[in-house]
Order: sequence, then structure tokens, then C-alpha cells
Amino acid sequence: MSAIKIVYWSQTGNTQNLAEAVAEGVQNAGGEAEAVEVGSLSADELKNEAVFALGCPAMGDEELDDGEMEPFVSELEGSVSGKKIALFGSYGWGDGQWMRDWTERMKNAGAEIVGGEGLACQEDSIDDEGLEACRKLGASLAAI
Repeated sequence: MSAIKIVYWSQTGNTQNLAEAVAEGVQNAGGEAEAVEVGSLSADELKNEAVFALGCPAMGDEELDDGEMEPFVSELEGSVSGKKIALFGSYGWGDGQWMRDWTERMKNAGAEIVGGEGLACQEDSIDDEGLEACRKLGASLAAI
């Protein structure tokens, strides 16, 4: 089995920290994981992966980053049917609507969302509890 890719976009480092915790959870559960910044791979590199994670903070009016992550997700969207995907990210305002929208979008494209919904951590909750939730998400990925 190849390493589970944890693909993320992070502006301030919060989502990178979450991605690293997801990868740690995979590894703690006996799997292999690789946290990868979205700009360093193409959507084609995930098209043959059955399991992976995507992370992005809420931007603007609770939406994905439109510079790198949104184009990546748009390109990937047509090939996620039947795949098991974990979604995660952070937000500083709003109520996490971007994550609910992203989850629904991936489900509509045929993906199975690990845990049934994306993991949204409010910036104030990126502490031991939030990081532990990410590690548990990673362990769930490793168990697939």
C-alpha cells in the first residue's frame, strides 16, 4: 500500500498543522502518510488513489482558496466517485458552512467522506483537542 496522501493548502500554518496531525494519526495507527502542499502535486496524482485527505481553511465568504485549492478540487472532482476522502480545515469566522458545502460537493461527486462529514476546527480550537481530532481522523484513514 502506498502512503496515504494528506493534501492541504495553508495560508497561516493552521491547516498545515492539522495536516501534519492527520498524517501522524495515520502513522500512529500503523499506516504510511505523506502531508503534501497542494501546489506540489497534480490532481492526476490522486486519481488512482482509493483513500486520501484534503485540507483547506475557509477563505473569503466561507469558500475554498481560489488560487490553488479550488482549481485542484475542481480538476479532481470528476474522479472521486467510489473513493474514501477525509476533509479537514480551519476557520476564523462564520459557522463552518464552507466545510458543509465541500462535504456535500464531494458526496455529490460520488466520494465517501470518512467520518460522514468534514472536520472543521475553529482557529481558537487548534489546540490539543483539535489536533487529537485530526489524529483520530488519520487513524480512521489508516483503518480503511
